[in-house]
Amino acid sequence: MKTPPRYPSLYQINTRVWFTELSSELGRQATFDDIPDKELDRLRDMGFDWIWFLSVWCTGERGRKVSLAYPEWRADYKDTLKDLKDEDIAGSGFAIADYRVHPNLGGDSALLRLRTRLKKRGMKVMLDFVPNHMGPDHPWVEDHPEYFVSGTESDLTNFPQNFTRVKRREDDLILAYGRDPYFSGWPDTLQLDYSYPATAEAMIRELLRISGQCDGLRCDMAMLILPEVFERTWGRRAQAFWSRAIEAVRAKVPGFCFMAEVYWDMEWELQQLGFDYTYDKRLYDRLHEGNARAVREHFYAGLDYQDKLVRFLENHDESRAAFAFDQSKHEAAAVLSYLTPGLRFFHQGQFEGRKKRISPHLVRGPKEKVNPDIQKFYEAFLPVVKENLFREGRWELLTCAPAWEGNDSFDSFIVFKWEDEEDRRALVCVNYAPHDSQCYVHLPFPELSNQSIRLKDRTSSARYVRHSRDFLGKGIFLDLQGWAFHIFEISQVKFR
Repeated sequence: MKTPPRYPSLYQINTRVWFTELSSELGRQATFDDIPDKELDRLRDMGFDWIWFLSVWCTGERGRKVSLAYPEWRADYKDTLKDLKDEDIAGSGFAIADYRVHPNLGGDSALLRLRTRLKKRGMKVMLDFVPNHMGPDHPWVEDHPEYFVSGTESDLTNFPQNFTRVKRREDDLILAYGRDPYFSGWPDTLQLDYSYPATAEAMIRELLRISGQCDGLRCDMAMLILPEVFERTWGRRAQAFWSRAIEAVRAKVPGFCFMAEVYWDMEWELQQLGFDYTYDKRLYDRLHEGNARAVREHFYAGLDYQDKLVRFLENHDESRAAFAFDQSKHEAAAVLSYLTPGLRFFHQGQFEGRKKRISPHLVRGPKEKVNPDIQKFYEAFLPVVKENLFREGRWELLTCAPAWEGNDSFDSFIVFKWEDEEDRRALVCVNYAPHDSQCYVHLPFPELSNQSIRLKDRTSSARYVRHSRDFLGKGIFLDLQGWAFHIFEISQVKFR
């Protein structure tokens, strides 16, 4: 396996939905063995280092019954699938009954064979780990009920949104739904009790086993089991888990990757506990809001922090980018997400401009037309993202100045440069605002002094030649329409 790039790219696949489509084409249940080699080649050629297969683990009938019956969820499914059928609802992929690959997908052995095929192409497999809860079908409900947060009749009466009566072979128990401190519980899950030492040890054993089946794990709502968050939610002090768990896995599998879904500005804390990457939801929100200054200030953070952030425009939890952004804003946001430091996270359907978010309870998605404008953008943009300059180079945010006195539109610009060891250089300029904007930007390239320099845009026909005195003096002048951008390749003009 080649040395991983500093800034890798990940592609998330909704496994069960994809396999429903493959099964329809094949006329039988598709498994991991049925993924065509040409599709793996396509993903490799697009520049992906990681493939995240969402929802591969076993789920159960108890969890599915909740998914079928819950009115609010069913309304969401119906919004996605106008022709919704019960067989489309398989239960949430996060209500896990067993950390083994579902038989319908080919089981553990089929995943192993797929992982081997991906490894030959230089790609790695990421799967889900849900530390906070289990599905109601998990064997621990019968064999180790002490692993779960229990409740009383009073809890069930006073907090029915957070507790449920669970039927077991020997006796019934009142157990808590999995939840975070700000919302009611998820009624298709049961909350694990991290104040009980044996629970943490059992989950570490699960992690050790899972680590033999993949190269990395995306850890769902990873902050929920931090001691202070768990105590705020349940009034019980949990033992520290993540540092011990990550250390144990890496002792067995050096280099194993941990990616945290995390919110509430707790990214840095989880990075310090050993996570390789943490979600950058703050950037996502600021891009949606469209405030250029807030976006630019987000990039003031040190690279020791930014290098470990996961930059994305959509995922299975969020609205589709094509739904949330107008076309031009979508493109500008993509440039800012995927040409800045960190792991670049793309979602299945994003490149085609899909607009319907698909619930993780569903195994079928709607048929949607491809948006040709979005597809054309990504066809030009993805080859840029996979260039070595943007995967291994040195990134630096630059300062913009007013184009003339009283013109405040300079504040709408976000401009940064890339350089690498092979003397390749790029300048990325984004006017992250709906109006025309102007500015000057000084480029710190002293090695290019007293030369004519070509600026060639990588995604358009724009070409400019400027003398380096402009770079090193007042700066180069930028005048861009709303949401417009340039990705300039900078090179010396050579005269014959």
